[in-house]
Amino acid sequence: MVGLFDFTNGFHDAADMVATAIASHLMSPAMAISIVSIFTFIAPFVVGLTVADTVGTFINIRGTSQHTAQSVVIGALLAAICFNLATWWLGYPSSSSNSLAGGLVDAGLYAVGAEKINWGIDALSGGHLDGLMKVVVGLFASPIMGFVIVFFVMKVVMRLLKRLTIKANTWLKYSQYLSIAWLGFSHGANDAQKGMAIIGMMLLASGNNQLFNIPIWAIFWCASAITLGTLFGGWRIIKTLGYRLFRVTPAHSVANQIGAALVNTLATSLGAPTSTTQVVTATLLGNGAAKKPLHVKWQTALGILSGWWVNIPTTIILGWLFCFLFNLLWS
Repeated sequence: MVGLFDFTNGFHDAADMVATAIASHLMSPAMAISIVSIFTFIAPFVVGLTVADTVGTFINIRGTSQHTAQSVVIGALLAAICFNLATWWLGYPSSSSNSLAGGLVDAGLYAVGAEKINWGIDALSGGHLDGLMKVVVGLFASPIMGFVIVFFVMKVVMRLLKRLTIKANTWLKYSQYLSIAWLGFSHGANDAQKGMAIIGMMLLASGNNQLFNIPIWAIFWCASAITLGTLFGGWRIIKTLGYRLFRVTPAHSVANQIGAALVNTLATSLGAPTSTTQVVTATLLGNGAAKKPLHVKWQTALGILSGWWVNIPTTIILGWLFCFLFNLLWS
């Protein structure tokens, strides 16, 4: 089931990552998807596992029964998978990370109780982030950072382009190979670790591991599953981001990818989970606001943003429901 979650995660995020490259006509769909898939696969073997540590340890399932641990994990995964599939069908980008976090919280509350959840409030009062608070801050702050960073990046790019000739498009075309590769790498570095965190939780609960850690086979499995999902990126979401917000130019595309990759990379270095979907969407809106804000179809943007607000409450309910059903059917 972790593999299925990672597949839907990659499926969602691939569309977000390649949408601007395709819409700006700088790169063919096959080339864009191939590049992000390759670098998504490479990243988990290169970076550390700080994000997995954050996600996999804010619920303490050490000492619980195998059945209890399974109910938490299955409830959270089913909640995230169902929400991913529903939003893909509607053509709206959504956050697999938010879905997983929401499912974990309520499944954890149902199965092990509030006292087993590290809410991170004590750490916050001490001036640093930990536990669930680190997850929440990472997921909610990253799209805001993406919007702000790319707004100013786009302003700089527009000023530079005023001094360049039409040959600048050639520079943008070749630079996009680097920017989309970086975005794919940052996606694999952050998002693949969430599936690894779930496997680490199960190994800890089963007694196979005495401490939370991720074996190499789990890294390979999650990297493979998220890469496979990336290869089959959904066209419904590509159409929404690439064509239904505003007319994407080559400058938009490169600035979008650089900004999103930068935010993901910074968050990963801090061990904070991000949603590549939300970061890419927010940076794209920052692009549009910087260049021609009146040309942005803000009604479509509001539809996407409203889906984000629905995401966590929905998956919280689904996490509780699936955990309850698991315990009911297999108790």
